[in-house]
Formats: sequence, structure tokens, C-alpha cells
Amino acid sequence: NSNASGVATNQRVNATFSEGIDPTTLTAASYRLTGPGGTAIAGTITYLGQTATFTPNTALANSTPYTGTVTTAVKDLAGNALASNYSWTFTTGAALDTQAPTVTSTDPNSNATGVPTNQKVNATFSEGMDPTTITNVNFRLTGPGGTPVAGTVTYVGQTATFTPNSALANSAAYTGTVTTAVKDLAGNALASNYNWTFTTGAAADTLAPTVTSTDPNNNATGVPTNQKVNATFSEGMDPTTITNVNFRLTGPGGTSVAGTVTYVGLTATFTPNAALANSTAYTGTVTTAVKDLAGNPLASNFTWTFTTGAAADTTAPTVTATAPLAGATNVPVNQKVTVAFSEGMDPLTLTNLTFTLQGPGTTAIAGTVTYAGLTATFTPNANLPDSTTFTGTVTTAAKDLAGNSLAANHTWTFATGAAADTIAPTVTATNPLAGATDVAINPTLRATFSEAMDPTTITNQTFTVAGAPATVSYDVGTRVARLKPTANLTPNTLYTATINTSAKDLAGNPLASNFSWSFTTGQRLVPQPVALAAIAPFGSFGGGAGITNQGILTVVNGDIGTSGASTVITGFYDSGNNQYTVTPLNAGNVTGTVFTATAPPGSTAAAQGAVDALNAFNNLSPAAMPGGINLGTSELGGLTLRPGIYQSASGSYMITGSDLTLDAQNDPDAVWVFQMATTLTVGGPGAAFPRSVILANGAQAKNVYWQVGTAATINAGGGGTMVGTIIARAGVTISTAGSLILSRLNGRAIGLDASVTMVNTIINIPAP
Repeated sequence: NSNASGVATNQRVNATFSEGIDPTTLTAASYRLTGPGGTAIAGTITYLGQTATFTPNTALANSTPYTGTVTTAVKDLAGNALASNYSWTFTTGAALDTQAPTVTSTDPNSNATGVPTNQKVNATFSEGMDPTTITNVNFRLTGPGGTPVAGTVTYVGQTATFTPNSALANSAAYTGTVTTAVKDLAGNALASNYNWTFTTGAAADTLAPTVTSTDPNNNATGVPTNQKVNATFSEGMDPTTITNVNFRLTGPGGTSVAGTVTYVGLTATFTPNAALANSTAYTGTVTTAVKDLAGNPLASNFTWTFTTGAAADTTAPTVTATAPLAGATNVPVNQKVTVAFSEGMDPLTLTNLTFTLQGPGTTAIAGTVTYAGLTATFTPNANLPDSTTFTGTVTTAAKDLAGNSLAANHTWTFATGAAADTIAPTVTATNPLAGATDVAINPTLRATFSEAMDPTTITNQTFTVAGAPATVSYDVGTRVARLKPTANLTPNTLYTATINTSAKDLAGNPLASNFSWSFTTGQRLVPQPVALAAIAPFGSFGGGAGITNQGILTVVNGDIGTSGASTVITGFYDSGNNQYTVTPLNAGNVTGTVFTATAPPGSTAAAQGAVDALNAFNNLSPAAMPGGINLGTSELGGLTLRPGIYQSASGSYMITGSDLTLDAQNDPDAVWVFQMATTLTVGGPGAAFPRSVILANGAQAKNVYWQVGTAATINAGGGGTMVGTIIARAGVTISTAGSLILSRLNGRAIGLDASVTMVNTIINIPAP
């Protein structure tokens, strides 16, 4: 890929085109490789399918940058030239590649049943392969009695596709074979022939594929500028149709973003050639030229938008959940193994070399790996042995969409039981509930299953809401599937949601019957979480005016900061024992770091925090989030509020006289946004009566936001528990000097144009 590092010195170089190319136009002048100083590398060029391969005459130099160039002299079969020269760079590593490639996934999967008779067959490899070795002799399909199936083979990216010349027989068993004659770009062959079987069903596939999810999500904000873009499909796709013409990214004014496209498993990835622009809106498009393995195109173009933030992502991804759980026993011998990640991952880095399963004595378990949404699935080629302990490992070679590796290998163990799982899963809970009314017109539907499900079977074809296109995701840790309509539902309308019997558990058992429930929409909108980006780790941020602590009981569990000088931070010491005007009476403990324009850790985080705090404030405003509910009062005390956007008609909000309750109605994704043009006052009447915000029925502090036009005053006499991220233009004041009653904020106190002042206050940053 462009900007790849650690490339083997004995590797050939591939360039794949969006369509067939006139091979006579591929010459040493039109497809070339150069080293330092533009020195030409001698080599030969071969062309097969849609891929041109440059083979250097000798090994490349170690630890050296190289540039590949394809010029406008290259033309397609109709005589059309490239619109402009295409160049990319990579850097070699010090070692020759001697590792055998592997088949990481197949479509159909091993032991799949009911395969359409008109389906092509895919085999995806752990690395780039030599296209000249991938032929219908080396990648073949045989039917009953070992009868060869006539067909053709193409190779794109890391996936080879076998296309039968005619439809397969109904209800027949077929075997796919990839032989050891298939080699990678360094000349390494498969260690052994790879075989798998599947059985056809009676019907040809005529169902259009869909895009089930994207990363970034539709309308996402604060997207890192160095992030790749994923689109996941409802089924296996024809790799030859997934190109940077059919899957593209555009910026302001419809300007095309240059980049390359790869396809692995169910996921296509667009990799921009350079970082995206800061704070800019982009649109992803997957066109109807994209087809599934049966030749069915998307029913219509799929588009979505997202907006970048100002910072590149440098945070390592983590493993958030596994199935089976660590330490699990009596695991069915026919269960697949899944790993969920904290963020979108690069599918090219999730293979059966980076996600492995081992039995006793480090015996490797043969299997394939697929990736969909945030979840990777390891499918053993055969049932696991009974009553045996296994170790799952995800290595640091697994990377997120920004190229960040896991910080360390993630390993866990589980033990099988004696029996295969043959029990059908069930849906145990839904949100909204069956029969619910006044449901928001932009809901996220949730369905909880009785057991872990196969993420590849939870799509917008198996989980639907009548008449509404949607994206679907699945959370391994909570066993929850989420459906998000791509457009608002119609107000005051009855809808029926259905999960059909194509949804299967990790042992391959489908639901026993379709599961459906109905609800009726109202007219209200519910907000989505707002990206805090670089401001997220800060428990308090004082803009350029700083932060003042007056008390010895103050603890900020997180970072604090200012875009001003260190001198505007008063009364704090941090985990590095950096002290900021600490006295015996004013000593607040920051468990993280104090970031300022002149602090020892440097100013980058502080400067970026100020930018992203303002971005979040603007994204929470009525201009960005219109349609706020007018409660007819500025007094929130004594109310119980369901999720939504609330805009003060008077310009201010107060919580006095009684506490405020936020009721999530059993939806942990529920979000509240409070918009006020002027002040927020919590506590009272007077200073003697602290007030609190109470979270009920699954409400979470991370999903509560207060957008304050001027100043926020929180429990002037001390005490009480405030909840949510407070972003106030004219600063935030918590408690009053001299008060020894602890105040709590489960959230963040952020001042844009004025300081944050706190007295004996505990701030807890909400868990993400």
C-alpha cells in the first residue's frame, strides 16, 4: 500500500486497475519503480486480470524508500488513458520474506449450506499474491465424485475469485482447493493445499446486496484525519467490482479524494493517499456497479457523510470483548470465536496469522477469519476437540483504520464441553418495547439475544424495520444488535421490526422462527452522542483563562488543561508531581496530567483541546441540533425527562427546589442535550440546598450534555452530584470558597472564554 513500511526486500510490486488494461501499454517507461534520488530499478512487468506486477531483477535495498509510478501512457482496452500519473511510496524492511502465505477466509465458508447455485467462489489470502500463480489449475472447484467444474479465475487485492462457466447443481456438495503452486509476491508457496467444502441450495440468488454499516458512521463528527473508510456488506461481494471508481470519497464541492480500495471478507476499505483536511465534510459513495458473488448489484447508490476533526488518531485500539469469555468452560465444540474491538479496524490486518487459536501444546487450530463492524470472527475448519483448553490470541499486527497497532498481544483461554450446540438462539429484549408509542422518529432499535451471535449474520437483510433502509451493527460483549434507519421515520406511524431466521448464533443455529415486534412513532427527535475528540480526556478545561482550585479535597480523575500559560492553573498537582501554585490550603489532585501552553508535557494537547471544545459547543448548538423541546419552564428541578434535545425558551435553565431525573427507558444509548442561551444554575434556592441529577433506567453520564451560552454555577454551597459534560462560554463555578462539603461532577467542566473555578470538588470523567 501507499506509505507501507517494513516491506520485504524480495517482494514484487502489484498495481491493480479498476478495469482491464491494454497490456501493450504496460512498459518499463509507463510502470516503473525508482529508489533514492529517482534511480530506476531494473525489472520485468507481467499483467494478469486487472493486476500488473513489477518484478525487480534483484532484491531491493534494506530500509530504503521506493516510489512506484504508473503513467498516463497506460490505457484501458477502449484506449482511454489514466487521467493522471499515479504514484505511491513504500519503505523496505531489513528481512527477506520467507513466511508461507495462508488462506484467511473463503466465501462460501467451509461447511456452508444452502449456497446459491449462481454464486462465485472467493478465497482471500493473508498477504498480496503473485497473480500469475492464481489460475484455474491452482485454484479449482470440484463437484460430486471429484468432477472438475469449468470456470475462470480472477485476482484482485488479496482475493481470488472462481467464476463457474454455468450454474452449479442444486443440493450438491462442492470442494474448493487452492494448491501449493499459489505463491505470494516474495515467491513463498502455501505450506500445503487448502481445501474446503460447501453445499448448494435449490435457488439462485437474486437478492440485491446492501451496505450494512460504515466506519465512520453516517453523520459522524470529529473523525481523525488519518482514518481509512470502511463499508461492510450484507454478503460476500465480487472483488473485481469494488474499485475506487465504484467506492469513492469526495470532499467539499464534490472534489474526488485520491485513494485505493481493498476488499476482504465482507468489508471494503478506502485508503486516502494523503491525510484528509481538518474540520471538513466528506461523502462516501458505493455505486450500483458493485455486485455480489451472484452478480446482483446494489439496488441504488449508497451514500453517507462524516466530518473530520482536527487531530490524527494515535490511540492504540483495544479488545473490548470476546466470545467465548475468558475462562469460559463447557464451550460447544462447534462454536466460532469472536473478538470485538474498541474502534474500526483495518480488515487487511485481521487474518489467521494475527488472530489465532491454539490447543494443548500450542497446537495451531486451522481456520478462517472474517471481519464485520467492530468484530473479527475465527471459524475453525472442523469442530474443536471435547473437554480441551484453547488459547485465543490477537497480535499487535492487528491495526485500526488509522494504522495504530494493539499495544500488546491480547490472549485469553476457554475450555470446550462435550456437546455440540444445537439450541436455537432467541431474542430476549427489545428497545423500543413491543407496543411502545411516541417513539422518536430517528430511533436506534436494539435487540438483545440469549447468546452470542455470528456477527456476519446480523445485517440489514436479517434485521429490518418495514419500509426503512438502515445500517445494522452487533456488539459481542452485550449480545445487542442495533438498527439505525438512514432517514427519519414517518411521524405518528406504526412500524414493525423483524429479525429473521437467517440470524444465527456462533454455532450456526438460526432463530427457530422470525421474531417481530411493533411500535408507533411520535414526532420527537433524539440526539446522537457528540464527538469530544481531544477534549474527551479532560475532566476540566479552562480555555485560555485557566482553572482555579480552592480546597484540599479536590480530585480530578482525568486530565485538566488550558490553552493559556501554566500560570493560569492554580491549586493543582498532577500524576507527574508537576505543581501549579499549590499551597497548604489549595492542593487539588489531578490523577492524569495538567496540559498548558507552557507545561512540561507540551502544548499540543492543550491547543487541540481548545479547538475541539469549541467544535463540540458548536455541534451542540440549536444551529447544529435544531428542534429542541420547549418545556415551557426554565426550572428542571422535580422533572423526569426522557432522552431528547431540550432548548430553553427563556434562555436559561435551573435545577432548584428538587433534583432532576433523566430516564433512559432501558436504552443505554439514550442521549440528552440541554441548550441555553444564557445561564445554568444548579442548587438552591440559595446556597444551602445542593441539587443533583439522577440517572435512571440505564442512563449514562457520558451521554448528557449542557451547552451554556454564558456561565454555569453548580451548587454554590457545595454538595450534590451533577452529571454530564458542561461546556460554558463564560466559565463554570463549582461550590464556593470556604465550603468543606464535597461537590461531585460525573462529567466535565469546560469553560471556553472564562475560567473554571472549583472548591473541594470531585470530578469523574465518564467511561467511554
